[in-house]
Amino acid sequence: MRFALATLPAEPDRENEDFAAAAPGAAVVLDGAGVGGAETGCTHGVAWFSGTLGALLLRGMTANPARPLGDCLADSITLVRSLHEDSCDLAYRASPTSTAVAVRLGGGVLEYLVLGDSSLVMADRGGRTIVVTDRRLDEVGKRLRGTVDQLPTGSPEHTAALAEYRDALTGLRNQPGGFWIAGPDPRAAEHALTGTVPLDSLASVTLLSDGATRLVDRFELADWPEVLSVLDSSGPHELIRRVRDAEADDPAGRRWPRGKARDDATALHWTLD
Repeated sequence: MRFALATLPAEPDRENEDFAAAAPGAAVVLDGAGVGGAETGCTHGVAWFSGTLGALLLRGMTANPARPLGDCLADSITLVRSLHEDSCDLAYRASPTSTAVAVRLGGGVLEYLVLGDSSLVMADRGGRTIVVTDRRLDEVGKRLRGTVDQLPTGSPEHTAALAEYRDALTGLRNQPGGFWIAGPDPRAAEHALTGTVPLDSLASVTLLSDGATRLVDRFELADWPEVLSVLDSSGPHELIRRVRDAEADDPAGRRWPRGKARDDATALHWTLD
């Protein structure tokens, strides 16, 4: 079994709010989020939140192999909350949140969890690709984006429309009919997508933040088998390089409308044979 990992911030001078880590038999990728242009209400910040939550989740998964991943995530959210609820305003609308993708081997199966708009891509030994993505944020976003996608990314008009969109989106966070993401409330973990896959059926498992999936789901420059071919032959750094090249070709978002011209990007590729 071999791990390969690449993670890059959206800009060289910006903090990377993604987090990825692996241990024997387990791996996690988290994509931290706040509300663009707003104070978080947390003195520690988004990167601290995703990194602390990710580290605690990986520890909980490996220390308690019989505990379901959803319970491990809920436990970790509770622990993170206890670390800063006395110093930070966790009820504030822009309090840090994070997606979560987690996998763990045990009992002849791969157990997985996906919460928020990150993705899990599994290649089976028959050449088929299984993709697990939480699309609830995307579905809510499509209803709310309005004029955002019609404006050049980074323009004053786009920035104003994006702020309105994010305000509306925040009102549906961790709400029925909205979307679910890891934040201060451990009950969000109950809404994660979970399941198991027979381990002997799998050749590889890849955990991706949405900044790394853009090549497929935003830019449509590759399909998942092509992405897995890149990962197997050249590794995660090459995948992210291709994402960055596409972003550079369309900085104003005319061809591919998007909230951010560039995003933090993380890919953790785990070869199981």
